[in-house]
Amino acid sequence: MRTIVLIIVGLLLVYLAMSRVKAPARTWAAGLLSLVWLAVVGWNLATGMSHGYSFQEELPIQIAILLPPVVLAWWLARSKQ
Repeated sequence: MRTIVLIIVGLLLVYLAMSRVKAPARTWAAGLLSLVWLAVVGWNLATGMSHGYSFQEELPIQIAILLPPVVLAWWLARSKQ
């Protein structure tokens, strides 16, 4: 459930940011969003590992949390210019 919530929050964050940024700055915004979301995923990874999960168990989940918002941000940055 936490994975789905984090993915939805990431997608909403991307939507809100990209809808407020003008076209010339969308590439910059996508890069910044990618870094911020990577930090969130890193925090989530650390939280999972502190609860006893191994890095190998957490990695696929963290990739699943990272990719949808980042891919959407870059897709929107490229398609709306």
